[in-house]
Amino acid sequence: MAGALAKPIYNQAYQENYDADDINDIVVTARNAYVLVDPYMTGIPDKIELIQSNGNEVGGYISIGTGEDWRSDFEQLKPFLVEKEWGKWPGEYFVNQTTTGVIPIMKARIDQLADWGCDWVEFDNMDWVFDDELRDQYSIKVTIEEGIDYYNELCDYAHSKGIKCMAKNTVHQADNFDGVLYESFHNDKNWWNYEEALQFLNREKLFIINHYKECTPNKVYTEYIELYNNNISFICESKKTKNYIHFNQ
Repeated sequence: MAGALAKPIYNQAYQENYDADDINDIVVTARNAYVLVDPYMTGIPDKIELIQSNGNEVGGYISIGTGEDWRSDFEQLKPFLVEKEWGKWPGEYFVNQTTTGVIPIMKARIDQLADWGCDWVEFDNMDWVFDDELRDQYSIKVTIEEGIDYYNELCDYAHSKGIKCMAKNTVHQADNFDGVLYESFHNDKNWWNYEEALQFLNREKLFIINHYKECTPNKVYTEYIELYNNNISFICESKKTKNYIHFNQ
């Protein structure tokens, strides 16, 4: 049974192995949930108010640690990105500078989310500065301190626009964030900093685990409940049904 702080989670914005949640299915089924959407996809902004009418809160996805070559502001971002494409995700390039022109571009995205009526902004790839292997492979110049300042400045700006902030895969020096989503994998569960995560959850923040490609979703959910408590929100890719299973209903 879900705790008082847990919510059903829906994810239209990105996929790992199988199709993400369909926006029309979300409109029909999501109730009192956190719904993550990619609001830059055709037709998605028109659905936000309808989704919210069912008691849901809508999060708008943006990547703050990479530039994506399919986004309309990619040419503006290019001067602040590394030159080498991210091998794991074609079309993405890591942010290489955070103290110059990248911040106004990201703030403009937040302005757009506010105009569309999003309740949250979710910062993907905000942990890129902590990965030493990536730093070496892609010659990333941003320091850890600059990266932390960067995501906190963007969170403060989102708050000034009336939007809550969802951290992604780290809560390191992210005290002002309102929630966190951790990506968990079949062979790599609870890989993040457990103590920081537990402290964040104990401060009654929205705490989401998005688990991928699992044969036994119920078992993994139980394991995470035992590690933390029943206030965690959990969504899981099912290897059997090849879609997301939504918990905390």
